[in-house]
Amino acid sequence: MTYVAPVLIGVLYALVMSLIREPNRRRFNAIMVAGAGAAYLSGGGFGGWEFLFTAAVTYCAYRGLESWTFIGIGWLLHTGWDLLHHLKGNPIIPFAHDSSLGCAICDPVIALWCLRGGPSLIGLVRGRRVGDHAAEL
Repeated sequence: MTYVAPVLIGVLYALVMSLIREPNRRRFNAIMVAGAGAAYLSGGGFGGWEFLFTAAVTYCAYRGLESWTFIGIGWLLHTGWDLLHHLKGNPIIPFAHDSSLGCAICDPVIALWCLRGGPSLIGLVRGRRVGDHAAEL
């Protein structure tokens, strides 16, 4: 369950985000990745490097306001940061030892969805074309 639940959470995240219409979906996800980038600031264990990482993800989030690719890159950066915290730093949830590992498994699922352009999974289930964002405007 340590590995399956984070994948399901990533899929559920993309499914819930599908309820938001474009371009608001992209902008909202830019804000979400910015927040994720700051998750370790209150005690991640890497000192000043935590600020550098937050700045890098904030840049991706800013660029993500207009680009799904940058949002996906931000989530992939966060995946790497999660792995480092799982191996050497402090977990993202202090009382849950494997929380950073779970995040490192969940984040690439979200990143892949973003790198595909954040398509509406609800629309895909209903049979729309993958790139048909115009119908949601």
